[in-house]
Amino acid sequence: MTGFLRIFSVAIAAAAVTACETPAVNRTATAPLATVERVDLDRYLGRWYEIARYDHSFERGCQGVTATYSKNADGSIKVLNACRKGALDGPLDTAEGTAKPQNAENSKLSVTFFWPFAGDYWVIGLADDYSWALVGEPSGRYLWILARTPQIDPTLRADLIAKLQAKGYNTNALIWVQQS
Repeated sequence: MTGFLRIFSVAIAAAAVTACETPAVNRTATAPLATVERVDLDRYLGRWYEIARYDHSFERGCQGVTATYSKNADGSIKVLNACRKGALDGPLDTAEGTAKPQNAENSKLSVTFFWPFAGDYWVIGLADDYSWALVGEPSGRYLWILARTPQIDPTLRADLIAKLQAKGYNTNALIWVQQS
């Protein structure tokens, strides 16, 4: 088990049971977090680049972060997260897990990196062409902006920030990830 996997597993476990550290207040909206209407999992599969995220211990210092999703034989989704520690030329670290839909629309998934602990993975924004996704969870503690390309256009960036602000997220707390 690599360091990233070990750290990621522990972090998901802590989030699933009760976090040891006080979460930052990153979402102020009192309305329940809404997900997209539907996610076509076959279209969602493949590589995503992490464009931005909230700070959390299991990705601290990571650059060049990617998430690759593929189907397992049992119909669940294989999750392969990878990052470069410290810099884009730093050592590659990986974490492998499994995601399973929690609703018929496939917009709420449960991700496990260390059984029996699981974390929420809710798709709260998604481009019609699946070129970008916004992923969060009900407490507002975790947030990711993902894209199919390593960089996004400044106009799209501004639009995604506005979408997140409309959902009550503190976008000033986002860490913008270096990609090659």
